[in-house]
Amino acid sequence: MIDDKLKTLDALGQIAAEARAAGRQVVHCHGTFDLMHAGHIRHLQQARKLGDILIVTLTADAYVRKGPGRPVFGEMLRAESVAALGCVDYVHVNHAVTAINLIDAIRPDLYVKGSDYVDANADLTGNIRDEVEAVRRAGGDVHFTDDITFSSTHLLNNHFDVFSPETKLFLEDFRRRCSLDEFLAYVKGLAGLRVLVVGDAIIDEYHYVSSLGQTGKGNTLAVRYQSEERFAGGAVAVANHVAGFCGTVGLLTALSRQDDSMDYVASKLRSNVELHAQTLATAQTLVKRRFVDQDLMRLFEVYYGGEEADRTALDASTIAWIDAHAADFDVVIVADFGNGFISNAIAAKLSERARYLAVNAQINSGNRGYHVITRYPTADFLCMNEPEARLAAHDRTAPLDRIAADLTARLDAAAMVVTRGGQGALLVEGGSTLAVPALSSRVVDRIGAGDAFLSLAGACMGAGYPGAIAALAGSIAAALDVQIVCNREPVDPVLFAKYATTLLK
Repeated sequence: MIDDKLKTLDALGQIAAEARAAGRQVVHCHGTFDLMHAGHIRHLQQARKLGDILIVTLTADAYVRKGPGRPVFGEMLRAESVAALGCVDYVHVNHAVTAINLIDAIRPDLYVKGSDYVDANADLTGNIRDEVEAVRRAGGDVHFTDDITFSSTHLLNNHFDVFSPETKLFLEDFRRRCSLDEFLAYVKGLAGLRVLVVGDAIIDEYHYVSSLGQTGKGNTLAVRYQSEERFAGGAVAVANHVAGFCGTVGLLTALSRQDDSMDYVASKLRSNVELHAQTLATAQTLVKRRFVDQDLMRLFEVYYGGEEADRTALDASTIAWIDAHAADFDVVIVADFGNGFISNAIAAKLSERARYLAVNAQINSGNRGYHVITRYPTADFLCMNEPEARLAAHDRTAPLDRIAADLTARLDAAAMVVTRGGQGALLVEGGSTLAVPALSSRVVDRIGAGDAFLSLAGACMGAGYPGAIAALAGSIAAALDVQIVCNREPVDPVLFAKYATTLLK
């Protein structure tokens, strides 16, 4: 049955055109339909009564970004379930984020949505407005069915093993303390925050290659070049993450005027980020060129530039800027990658002048062994991964909560989060600890996940929110980021809200 009903988009466009020419009414419904339930069935049955042909389209798996483990059912199983209904004439799996391409091709007489979409303001994605506009542009109209509704998210969360037992317990406990609406209200409250991001700018390059195996003579790996891609990373990526949630964002970094990095970085910033670039007189902006295979495994990495030979002018201009402007911001988030921009003198000035200071001092290949968080005299919030925390404490065996407690005491910080990759994150605040499990079930690329965590958690802590709110917000941001190649795009606030809804509904 599914083979008879499953059609390409071109075929659907032709079917719809022929039906209209014959005076028949074409009705179109679109959704995910992850769990077919009575609400879906009644919705589709009502839609079919409104016309002569019912076309149902579904979002393909790769474009369902509602949270971990979604969709529960694959696109072909979902399509088969819809096609099994007698009221449905044709089915199509859509490989796009929205239904706009479908509406443009099908040009339905009637586009039918459920009653939960009547209030366009309640649609987290904002897509319903665009879809309505596309339908009317094509000469059609929109209808909302009115029957019993169920939450697929709620049903899946409560009756399917979507989450691990550890994650389920965490989310149940969190819901008892904070509802979905309260959590989203906290996040929306960040819009009034003024945030300064300080740190190294990095231009990440991915050179995509396919492996040819070992060379005929010797043990060198041979690869064939395929393509390349460039990303604005480091503190630039952090500023873009923050800018999706906070209204006013400044970026204090160092860039070279000897290459195209000044123009490139400026072109990659979100519109509400103001760039305050200090000039590198003798060095190019740091470029990290990574050679990446077909599975996104990094084979080799080359560093170019980033180290200023004479720091005198750079330190003087940066410190003067911090003295003059740091106090204008509610929160200063420092993404210190140890690549040469932030000296000990600049770190001390940030501790002195920031109204609220959130810091990460990252370990990487260019600074391993000598770059630690303790070069900051004081901070309010610390955020780092486990190796970074253990290096700063010079302790490889002590429990993480003890290490975090020692570091917060040393820097006079109120709280610290230790990120642990697939093991989640550990919040230590006021003598108590909270373990947040990893919230992503799909990992494309881990590059930048810690920066995404710092961005949201740092902003939330700077706003005075409870540590649990900040830890969950950071974890959601990281879960979204690991599904993005490098820093191809910042964390999207709409997808953030959808992810939170899946977790907390």
